[in-house]
Amino acid sequence: MKTRLYWVWADMIGRCTNQKHKAFANYGGRGITVCDRWRVFQNFAADMGERPDGGLLDREDNNGNYEPSNCKWSTRKEQNSNRRNCIYVDCDGERVTLKECCRRKGLTYRPIVKRIQTLGWSISDALSIPLGQRRAA
Repeated sequence: MKTRLYWVWADMIGRCTNQKHKAFANYGGRGITVCDRWRVFQNFAADMGERPDGGLLDREDNNGNYEPSNCKWSTRKEQNSNRRNCIYVDCDGERVTLKECCRRKGLTYRPIVKRIQTLGWSISDALSIPLGQRRAA
C-alpha cells in the first residue's frame, strides 16, 4: 500500500526529473535536483520521518536541492513565505515577508507591493507614507 509519505516522495522525484510533470519548469527545469540518497524512498522516509498532519515538504533555500540539510516539514503559511517571489523586509528588527509586515502594521498589502514593484518606490517609502499620499518630489 502506498502511503501519503510515498506520494510526497514520488511527486518530489517527478517535479525534478519528469519533463512532462506540470511543475517541472519550476523545479528540474531550473536545475533543482534530488540528492542521490533520496532517490530511494526508504532513505527519504528515514531522513524526513512521517509527514505531520497538514505538513508540506519545504526546501529552506528555495533555490537549493532536495536533500536532508535543506528540507523540512512546513505548514502552508510557512511554505507560502518561502517562495521565489516573496519580498523580504526588516520589520521592527525582524526579517519577514512584506505581506507579514503589512499584516503586523495594519497596512493593505496590494497597494504597498504595487508601490514597490510597479511604481519603483523604496520599501521604506512604500511602508511609511500613508496610502493616498505621494512621495515628495
